[in-house]
Amino acid sequence: MSSVVSASRSAAADYVELTKPRITLMVVLTAFVGYALGSTGSILTGRLAAALVGTGLVAAGASCLNMVLERRTDSLMLRTRNRPLPAGRLRPPEALAWGLALTTFGLILLAWRTGSLSAAVALVTWGSYLFFYTPLKTRTSLSTIVGALPGALPPVIGWAAARGRLEPGAFVLFAIVFLWQIPHFLAIAWIYREDYARGGLPMLPVLDPDGRLTGRQAVANTLALLLVSLVPTAAGIAGRAYLAGAVVLGVGFTAVALRAAVLRTPRAARWLFVASILYLVALCALLLADRA
Repeated sequence: MSSVVSASRSAAADYVELTKPRITLMVVLTAFVGYALGSTGSILTGRLAAALVGTGLVAAGASCLNMVLERRTDSLMLRTRNRPLPAGRLRPPEALAWGLALTTFGLILLAWRTGSLSAAVALVTWGSYLFFYTPLKTRTSLSTIVGALPGALPPVIGWAAARGRLEPGAFVLFAIVFLWQIPHFLAIAWIYREDYARGGLPMLPVLDPDGRLTGRQAVANTLALLLVSLVPTAAGIAGRAYLAGAVVLGVGFTAVALRAAVLRTPRAARWLFVASILYLVALCALLLADRA
C-alpha cells in the first residue's frame, strides 16, 4: 500500500514539475501587478482570483507543452535530463494531454470571468511561446529577445482583465518586464553555457566565449530598464515613492550587471541572476505599495 501511495506522490510531483512552478509564480506575480494597476476599485474580488488562476493555468500549460517539444534537447543537458519526460517517468502523450487541459481550462476561465480580451492576450502569449520562441532556441541567439515578448505579456493580461481594454499603462509594464528578461536570461545562459552548448542551443554566451558581448548586452539592457522603470511615474500610474525606489533598484541592478561584465565569471553571472529576481520582486512590491 505504501509503495502505491509513494508512486502516486511521485507521479503527482512529476506533473507539477512539468508546469515549471517557479516560472508560473513569476507570471502570476506580474499579472497581479498588471491587474492591480489597471483596476480602478477594490482589487480583492473574484475577478482577480479568476484572472490569476486563469493566467497561471495557461502559463503552466505552456510550460508543460514546452517540455514536450524540448524533451530531446532536455535529454542532452545535465540540468534538464532528469525532468519527467527525458527521464522516462512520464510519456509525451500524458504530458501533452496535461498541458492542453491546463491551457483549455485557463482560457475558458479567463474568457468567462474576466472577458475575451484577457483570454485573447493569454492565447497570444501561449502561442508565441510555443511556436515562435521554442523552435527558435535551436536556431539563433535572438530567441532570447523573441522569448521576452510572451514573457512580458502577463501584466498585459492582468490589465486587460481589470479594465476590459488595453491602455498605455499596460504597455509600460510590458516594456519593463521585457527589458528585465534580457539580463535575467543572459545570466542563466552564462551560468549554463556549457550545458546549452551540449544541447545544441546557440545562446549568446555560447557564441561569445570570452563573454564581452554578453556583458555589454546585460549592461545595456539594465540601463534601458532603469530608464523605462521611471515611466510609470510620468504616466501617472505610480508616485514619487515608487520613483525613488525604482532609481535605487535600477542603479543597483546595473551595478551588478557591470560587475558581471567586467569579471565575466560564472559566480558573477550567478549574482546577476539573483539580483534580477530580487529586482523584479522589489519593483513589483513598489508598484503595489504605491497603488495601495
